[in-house]
Amino acid sequence: MRRMRFRGVPFLLLGIAWIGLFSLIIFGLWNTLMPDVFGVRAITYWQALGLLALSRILFGRFDGWGSRMRRARFARGFDSLTPEERDRFRRAMDSHGPRRCGGGPPAEQG
Repeated sequence: MRRMRFRGVPFLLLGIAWIGLFSLIIFGLWNTLMPDVFGVRAITYWQALGLLALSRILFGRFDGWGSRMRRARFARGFDSLTPEERDRFRRAMDSHGPRRCGGGPPAEQG
């Protein structure tokens, strides 16, 4: 009989270890800096883990390697475009550029 093998277990354990280490870093930095600088009380390890979860909820993901890899992939794709395709892409991005609050054309300078 063939034995079942769970391939995701090492990644799961690595993720748990990473979260634990990051919480330990937050715990140490908070208890080293915050009481002396702002006069707040020290926190426990579990409160540091809660702060980590709260910051994740409030501020979204912690962009590390993922955002750099997406930028690199975009740059590789952009570099492979022909000059005509690049111009067409730039024109499309200019027409869909930053949204203005008023919805109208930008105010004249000067």
